[in-house]
Amino acid sequence: MRLFIVAAVLFFLGSGALGRQSPPKVQVYSRNPGRLGEANTLICHVSGFHPPDITITLLKDGVEIEGAKQSDLAFESGWQFHLTKHVPFHPQKGEVYTCHVRHMTDKKVFTWGNETLMRVSY
Repeated sequence: MRLFIVAAVLFFLGSGALGRQSPPKVQVYSRNPGRLGEANTLICHVSGFHPPDITITLLKDGVEIEGAKQSDLAFESGWQFHLTKHVPFHPQKGEVYTCHVRHMTDKKVFTWGNETLMRVSY
């Protein structure tokens, strides 16, 4: 399956699909309601982007969280792609959890929060 996806990506990049760039839609959330001190899973889901040149990084207080796992690159209709990255975490008061998304040359930071999701571009 992975070989098929790589072959499809290379074919469409070479056939001019690169000209149809779509920015990613990003959702940062936790598997369970965000409760301080309780085990949970931090999830960053990125969808609707093209081309598939993208990097997703999960951070705690500005430091990459080790052990994060990422889904395989998958495509949707219209040759847009999606990925999900997740990692176990135990949120504590004062900690800041973010998902950094780099798509092509555009970089954005999305912050996980118990009540709201804030987006900061840099």
